[in-house]
Amino acid sequence: MSGAAITSARLDLMLTELRLPTVKRLAAGLCAQSDREGWPGQRLLEALLEHEMNEREVRRIERHRAESGLSVDKRLSSFDFAAVPTVSKAQVMALGEGQEWLDRGANVLLFGPPGVGKSHLVSAIGNALIDAGRRVLFTRCSELVQRLQAARRDLRLPQELAKLDRFDLLILDDLSYVRRDQAETSVLFELISERYERKSLAITANTPFSQWGDVFVDPAMTLAAVDRLVHHATILEMNVESYRRRAAQADQKASQSKHSSATKSGSGKSS
Repeated sequence: MSGAAITSARLDLMLTELRLPTVKRLAAGLCAQSDREGWPGQRLLEALLEHEMNEREVRRIERHRAESGLSVDKRLSSFDFAAVPTVSKAQVMALGEGQEWLDRGANVLLFGPPGVGKSHLVSAIGNALIDAGRRVLFTRCSELVQRLQAARRDLRLPQELAKLDRFDLLILDDLSYVRRDQAETSVLFELISERYERKSLAITANTPFSQWGDVFVDPAMTLAAVDRLVHHATILEMNVESYRRRAAQADQKASQSKHSSATKSGSGKSS
């Protein structure tokens, strides 16, 4: 084996040991380019490390998206803002791009009837924040409550809450479907209190605050939960007609129009 081959093999081993897979993959090509073009050593080193850092960031974002539970196709670019005129596109885009509200532990609360796009919009904000380097977890509120309730039974609720602390934003979808049960709503209240002014929550709900007594058993707990959530919050009201209902009506009209055209065509042939 030649000296160059031995050196290359040693370099591969060292880069593997140092866990620099991108540098390992690109080193030979960039070193050859450096030799041809007479790069200073500093430029070669900078090029190798820049590629390594960029790919690490890409892999980190991919990991965070995989752990988030978000649908990758729910993006701000695919949300129909024209269908929800009560929501400011500029305000939503700022939520997806801005970091300051997460640093303050502020919240986002989305209200509206089923089918208006609340889950899509909050997921899109979450995906934008992952792109910006933040960690997000999306979960059905009822499922997370059951998980926390099981943790309390096993005397490990503090550890479970600590796991959730890793996420800059915790998205609780469909709060209105949590059962009005003392054990369930008490762990939900504990989660809200634990994250208050430290870590952000985004919550979707079909019902306004005035009906949250159907979720929290105790009126005092309801008031305290609402107070903590709205203290530092952006509230998005999405009280428009259901997207699914509009789509169904459009499909029905298209079907009727097609049927009418077919009927007229058949009538014309018979005459």
